[in-house]
Amino acid sequence: MKTITLKSIGISSLLMLTVVFMSFCQERASPPKKAEGTINGANITVNYGSPAVKGRTIFGDLVPLGKVWRAGANEATIFETSKAIKVQGQELPAGKYSFFIIPNEGSSTFIFNKQTGQWGTQYDQSQDALRVNVASGQTSTLTENLTYEIQADGMEVKWEYGRAKVKIE
Repeated sequence: MKTITLKSIGISSLLMLTVVFMSFCQERASPPKKAEGTINGANITVNYGSPAVKGRTIFGDLVPLGKVWRAGANEATIFETSKAIKVQGQELPAGKYSFFIIPNEGSSTFIFNKQTGQWGTQYDQSQDALRVNVASGQTSTLTENLTYEIQADGMEVKWEYGRAKVKIE
């Protein structure tokens, strides 16, 4: 009787471990991505979940215009700079920030928020370190997965047919 019970416990444990292992092996629907670069000696990193369009209308539908958007998927998107920088001419101290966007037609608001470590939909405006308005527009080419790119003069965000770029110095 004890042997059967021990075998049952062993088999159950093995099945549970298999299920846990399989869940870790599956790729996330919005895989984690990282954009890195250097601007005027500041190392800049953006860690974000990269959702795909998958045939959906993104801006104005899935992502409403005029409302705070998590600017990624899953955990909050993190923007980190090793040195103080100027974003659209405004000071942003060195550090780690959650990054949000309020998308609109023609312009968008980029938000650098002092609260980090939260799920992407948790946003506390009282924690904003900096808000800047940037030009945003349409491209003629579909960008299937949300993409951040650190360039010599700033950071560009592209998804679906939308794009916005912020000047960093």
